[in-house]
Amino acid sequence: MKVASPEIRSFQPPVRTLMGPGPSDVPPRVLSALARPTIGHLDPAFVGMMDELKSLLRYAFQTENELTFPLSAPGSVGMESCFVNLVSPGDKVIVCINGVFGQRMAENVRRIGGVPVIVEDPWGEAVDPAKVEDAFRANPDASVMAFVHAETSTGALSDAATLAAIARRFDALTIMDCVTSLAGVPVLLDEWGIDAAYSGSQKCLSCTPGLSPVSFSAAAVERIRNRKTACQSWFQDLNLVLGYWSGAKRTYHHTAPVNPLFGLHESLVLLAEEGLEKVWQRHRDNHLRLRAGLEALGLRFVVREDARLPQLNTVWVPEGVDEAAARNRLLTEFGLEIGAGLGVLAGKVWRIGLMGHSSRPANIALCLSALEVVLRR
Repeated sequence: MKVASPEIRSFQPPVRTLMGPGPSDVPPRVLSALARPTIGHLDPAFVGMMDELKSLLRYAFQTENELTFPLSAPGSVGMESCFVNLVSPGDKVIVCINGVFGQRMAENVRRIGGVPVIVEDPWGEAVDPAKVEDAFRANPDASVMAFVHAETSTGALSDAATLAAIARRFDALTIMDCVTSLAGVPVLLDEWGIDAAYSGSQKCLSCTPGLSPVSFSAAAVERIRNRKTACQSWFQDLNLVLGYWSGAKRTYHHTAPVNPLFGLHESLVLLAEEGLEKVWQRHRDNHLRLRAGLEALGLRFVVREDARLPQLNTVWVPEGVDEAAARNRLLTEFGLEIGAGLGVLAGKVWRIGLMGHSSRPANIALCLSALEVVLRR
């Protein structure tokens, strides 16, 4: 028996304005870069581009870390890679939870066989440094502290510099999730003393989903090289990946996603051309524009102003409004995507992104006018 050929034509996606928690709008230059001719992943020209990617990412992360490169997988794998390389069975890890992605960090520790020590804060609030200090005093044998810099489920921004300083005082390494913060607000790995950080290509970097920029300090690399047990993931074992992303002679590890890396390279070139300080200011200025409009519509923010991410604005759904139906109308009538709530905030909030190329006055005008129409109905 033969399987009949399906009558399916080329897929043509609808045109959307992406103002959710990610992905963000992709600029034309990045889309054009994705369409460039594919070459081999060990081609000398591609290897040269890999070195440029590492340099561009060091600028984005503000670090001199030699081991700074994009993993061939989304941000969730960046998170997992940090944990499987730096945490061994039996290790005690202080994990800060103030939303969904802190919970995922704790789950990574459990699956490795580590011992998570949970520091919990209410959703919508920043991580409390005093609680972290108390956790270290109660668990001085903790070897790692992990936290989410910008909690994507709520839009809360935590004080990375203070948290990392606490970990250093107790001789612990720091793992930081900066998936939503990189290129939207200051991320200063060297100045703050962050040992491992991971991000995603699809948020403020305005590339397509599927790549995870990571960076590891010298202290983190030393721990990786001196592990007493093998990393439980072959694909994510950085002792193996190092041979592909560093050294004069690259050794084969996996077939890198060539064209997506072309796109990330172009998005990072755009970031360098605009300049980090100007990019951070653009996100801040556009947040203030959006905030004024949302408050004029009577919408209330979940996160207090001093802990609020400019690139991810989470607001309470007004009483009596069907939040899913409203989002569906925004999508079908205006081609506008905003995000729903996650976890305990599901059905209660909207998450409105101003990330990367999506952070433009024209998008803000569309969002506010569309919301006004939908809410009036």
